[in-house]
Amino acid sequence: MAEPPRRARALLLAGVAAAYLAAFASLYVQVPGLYGRDGILPARRVLRLSGKGLWEQLRDFPTLLWLGPSLGLDTELAMELLCLLGVLCSFGALLLEPLRDSLLFALLWVLYLSLYQVGQVFLYFQWDSLLLEVGFLAVLVAPLHLLSGGAPAWRPHDGVTLWLMRWLLFRLMFASGVVKLTSRCPTWWGLTALTYHYETQCIPTPAAWFAHQLPVWFQKLSVVATYVIEVAVPVLFFAPIRRLRLFAFYSQVLLQVLIILTGNYNFFNMLTIVLAFSLLDEEHVGRSTGRSKRKSTGSWPPSLGSFLSVLLELSTYSLLLYWSIQYFGMEINWEKRLLESKVAFTYHEFTTWLRAVTLPLVGLAFLSLSWEILAAMYRCACVRGCFWKLWATLQWVIFATAAIGVFAISLVPFTYIEQESHGKLWPGLHQAFGTVQRLQLVNSYGLFRRMTGIGGRPEVVLEGSYDGQSWTEIEFMYKPGNVSRAPPVVAPHQPRLDWQMWFAALGHHSSSPWFGSFVHRLLQGQEDVIRLLQVDESRYPFSARPPVYIRAQLYKYWFTSSAEGSHSWWRRQWVQEFFPTVSLGDPTLENLLHQHGLKDKTPSRRPLAAVLPRVLQWLRQLCHPVPGPTIIWSLYLVVATACLLRALRRQRRGGAPPTRHKGPRRGDPADRGGAEKNGHVRRREPQERGESRACGGTEGCGDGRGDGRHGTKRKK
Repeated sequence: MAEPPRRARALLLAGVAAAYLAAFASLYVQVPGLYGRDGILPARRVLRLSGKGLWEQLRDFPTLLWLGPSLGLDTELAMELLCLLGVLCSFGALLLEPLRDSLLFALLWVLYLSLYQVGQVFLYFQWDSLLLEVGFLAVLVAPLHLLSGGAPAWRPHDGVTLWLMRWLLFRLMFASGVVKLTSRCPTWWGLTALTYHYETQCIPTPAAWFAHQLPVWFQKLSVVATYVIEVAVPVLFFAPIRRLRLFAFYSQVLLQVLIILTGNYNFFNMLTIVLAFSLLDEEHVGRSTGRSKRKSTGSWPPSLGSFLSVLLELSTYSLLLYWSIQYFGMEINWEKRLLESKVAFTYHEFTTWLRAVTLPLVGLAFLSLSWEILAAMYRCACVRGCFWKLWATLQWVIFATAAIGVFAISLVPFTYIEQESHGKLWPGLHQAFGTVQRLQLVNSYGLFRRMTGIGGRPEVVLEGSYDGQSWTEIEFMYKPGNVSRAPPVVAPHQPRLDWQMWFAALGHHSSSPWFGSFVHRLLQGQEDVIRLLQVDESRYPFSARPPVYIRAQLYKYWFTSSAEGSHSWWRRQWVQEFFPTVSLGDPTLENLLHQHGLKDKTPSRRPLAAVLPRVLQWLRQLCHPVPGPTIIWSLYLVVATACLLRALRRQRRGGAPPTRHKGPRRGDPADRGGAEKNGHVRRREPQERGESRACGGTEGCGDGRGDGRHGTKRKK
């Protein structure tokens, strides 16, 4: 049996911690402007006391923010406290491997869920739901050793919980590919989506301008590659051949890296790559890090199993290539010297195919999960000692049941892509999904369903004035405005106001009720809201005193062409007025605020007599002049520096590599991933630590990490 993927699990948990760190730090700097007492959508509107008890409030609306008043905190400061706790815990988990514990990930999940419950429209993105689902699965994947004071590196059932990450990655990618075709978007069907995508996405990067200049035939070929990676390749996640899974891994990583280079999608792409770590095995990660224990040995002639494996692998690659050519009409135009492509199937043919494969794919996934459960049961049977065998079996039963439950409930959102298959599910699954839906344990996904901005990128430009005659544009830090300013690089930070401004431009202002409140706060000159636009107040044109009048204009933006020879990144054209000219007390603005319940009386500030509110206020003042990306990358840099120093110190102490002791050959039970103890798989110790008598006569004790416990005693 293959060696347990300990390093892959460690990479995955570290990646989840890194995503949490970016999410909490990014949200922290935006809490006052978005959710403060004078913010755009004050969170206090969501948390209204109803006279119920604490447990009833938590049951109806699960968030830790109900505890704020008992700590002397208003809703805004309570949200900041949760963000800071999230930053501290995720930073510790990213820096120290022993802190990547099930309890810590449970705390991180509860903290982010508490913020999500009051986040309203600014926190209702697919990646927020994805982070909550990944965070919940991390609770099952991570070891539990903070209470026990240390635990082995691998448990027999861990392969089952790690498989759930793979299943989530499959649902995310497959659904994202399918919805592009089921939406009937003409650009996806015409393979021209990427000719619009780079300039119409929310916050492009400078590399997006260069990608936009690529020829049309290459853009179409890139769309074909996207379909292959998102629809066909995810099936290989469940392949029994490791090289096919590695091919699927690198395909997903390639796609996500290209998206990172051309677009600012916060922590979403990083989180998708983290999920792809579930496709790796111990041998491959060990080779990549230079710590592989297995020597590459080639034998000739190859065994029958090895020959069949290579044959099946080559057949898979050949079928992928053949189907890509067949279904996307790919052919070389020798006259123009380019590769042409077009969709060679109809919408009816695609929906018929989707209806035929949806439930069989569920069956394939269930077979893969069943194999992991049976393999975990075998590992439990190999555990030495009657008591520890029973303990391992009990854990196997619990986690296998949890995995089957999560898999079954996730079928409800997964089958949203095909309604006939969705209707065939057992009604009990629909009820179970409805019960856990508010906890975001499982979700439906489908990114880039339709391509917007085909006739030009719609963009809302705010203007302010003191006299109603002379108008000055109000610049945002990140979203397009000034045509001469280069697109920024802000990931993994997500400027949530800039994102919502992008959505607002796609429709009428009445479709974005928060926009009226945003204009109202700017007319009031609320500093916390102004910092969402410009951290450096000197760049805000009305920093001296608020504007008397504000209006919003709708423009169409396009990337400039390399043939134009212009020094500008954008060109734009005025379309129409987006929001009428208003001032404080204007009846139009007042009616909008009353209509959406945003004109309530601002409560008086709580006195900052207690220590905790004062500390939070001091930290807030400390972070005011620092942009979100700077804070996040500073934290990442600290972690990278600490890891580098730790590696150098370990290298100095270690000196020459330790000599290898003779022992059982690889493949023998005693060397198969290490000895097994207490229901866990444990790596072998290269050194003696204590005597076997101290462990009650068994062969080993402890986790083999030099934590002061007794180790394995070798016979001489």
